[in-house]
This record gives sequence, structure tokens and C-alpha cells, in this order.
Amino acid sequence: MQIAIDAMGGDHAPGEIVRGAVAAAREKIAGIILVGDKRRLEAELKPLHPPASLEIVHTEQVVEMDEQPALALRRKREASIIVATRLVKEGRAAAVVSAGSTGAQMAAALLILGRSGKIQRPAIATIIPTLKGPKLLLDAGANVDCRPEHLYEFALMGNLYAARVMGIREPRVGLLNIGTEACKGNEQTLGAYNLLKGSPLNFTGNIEGRDILAGDTDVIVCDGFVGNVLLKFGEGMAQALFTMIGREIKNSFRARLGAALVLPALRGLKKQVDYTEYGGAPLLGVQGISIICHGSSNARAIKNAIKVAVRCVEQGLVAGLGQLPGANGEGEVVKCQPS
Repeated sequence: MQIAIDAMGGDHAPGEIVRGAVAAAREKIAGIILVGDKRRLEAELKPLHPPASLEIVHTEQVVEMDEQPALALRRKREASIIVATRLVKEGRAAAVVSAGSTGAQMAAALLILGRSGKIQRPAIATIIPTLKGPKLLLDAGANVDCRPEHLYEFALMGNLYAARVMGIREPRVGLLNIGTEACKGNEQTLGAYNLLKGSPLNFTGNIEGRDILAGDTDVIVCDGFVGNVLLKFGEGMAQALFTMIGREIKNSFRARLGAALVLPALRGLKKQVDYTEYGGAPLLGVQGISIICHGSSNARAIKNAIKVAVRCVEQGLVAGLGQLPGANGEGEVVKCQPS
């Protein structure tokens, strides 16, 4: 299985991207096609002594993080993310992995791969660590304005991904809202609730933000605006907590003495909330596997993202998504009953 890597995308490209790709190739996770400036990539590869099977597809154009995605893709038709996505379309690669501009990757996937089946809006599905293991959140940023039927389709896609790729039997699907009552929320969530309530999914109702980390819901559905804010708040909160713990330990002699005993547990906890452990987030709803990585991804994150891509291919994710029914029309607003 060949995986195309946008080697020029990301805050630490091409160095960390190349190291992660080489690690995946060495462990025989997948065959690797690095897409980017051949001269720069060969310079990075030389001290790493990569497997002979690793391939380079040369291109000098890159979509920068601050560029407007649609405009950049029109002007840079040989940008690394476009070339890498094209390899998937042509069948030379089974999936594409990138830590570059999320907007450019989404645009390239839609332009080159196209939408999957009856799905109207692709969604980014990301892993959320909880007290009961990894759970799935979508959309994490692909769609900031959604209608009820879009949230319904996110639920369908998330349910399929959780079952096939994450191995969760009969995933519990919840709608992120400001209250658990059926009549809470705005028109978007009220309509989506009605659609989900009448669906064949294992819909458990609304879920509040404070309940996500309990882990009782396997698939959390929301629009991309809310999902992206939630995701970044969680990342910042985890970093802040570890910084505060470290500060308190340094400020107390007794705490420093006890730190040696709890350090292994803290390391294990940090590993559970570290995004590099989960690699990347699939863009669900396109006719191919496109894995979106954090812009700050290091080599470990890239290697794990390649693992995610391989599992998506092995579980027939694209074919499964293509068979989903989609949603027709908006759900009716659920009316509050007087108490």
C-alpha cells in the first residue's frame, strides 16, 4: 500500500514530515511517496538512510498557511497538496497525508476526489481522549455554517468510522448542545435532534460540553465552528494544566520529593492527551482517504497519521461512506412542552 505524503506542508516541514515518513517506511506500515522539492527532500533523507522503496515526486510549489485556499489552488496547480491528492485519484497512492493548510487540503480533496455518494458536506473527524478511551468528534472545522441535515450526515459518517476504524460496536451518537433536554438549542440543533431521533443510529440524545470527557458518548456531533473551538480549547487546557502542575512542583520542596513517585503516572497521562498519539483526522465524505494533521505535527504524529490512513483503507471506509443514504430536507423544530 502506497501513501502519498505532502512533505512541504506543516510548521516543521520538510524535516519532521520526512522523519515520520521514513519511520513508517522502516516499520513497513506502508510504502511512502514523498511529494515536494526533490533537492530539499534528498538533503533531509541522506542522513536517515531511508528504505530503497521510498519514492519522491518532485514539485516546487507549496500552499502557505496564510494563503486563501481556493485562490492558491488556482494559481499553484502543481502545489504539493494538489499533486499528492492527484496521486490518490490516479490510483498511485491509497491515501494522502498532510500537515499543511487544512483549507487547501479540503479544497484539493473536493476538487480532485469529489464528494462521496449522497453526502453534501465532508467533515473532519478527530479523536477526543476521554475517561473511557478515545471517542470521535465531528465536525472539527470543515463547515462553520451547517443545516440540520448536515449534522445528520456527520452522525452517519461518524457512526461508520467509529464502527469500522475504531472498532466500537454499536457506537453511541450524541448531539453537542447547551442542554440535554430535547427542546434545548438553536434551530440547527433542534432540527438535527429530530432527524437523529428518527434515524436507525444508536442516538442517545443531546450531550453537554462538560459530559464529553466522561466518555459515555462514542460519536459527538456538532458544526465545525463549535467543534474547532472545543478542540483547540481542549489542547490549550491540557497544556496549561501540565504547566501549572510543573510550576506547583517547583514551588514546593515536599512536592518535589513526591514528584518522583508520581512522575510515571504523569507521563502516562500526558501520553493519553497528546495529539501526536492519534496522528491525524480523516476528512470524511470525499471519494478517497485524506488525513489532515495538526500544523505542528512532529515525526511521531506523521507516522501515526500514516497508520490511521492505512487502517481507513484496510477497513474499506470510502466504499462504506459511498453507501450512506444522506439526508433530505431539514428536521422539524422540536417544540418545548409546558411543564
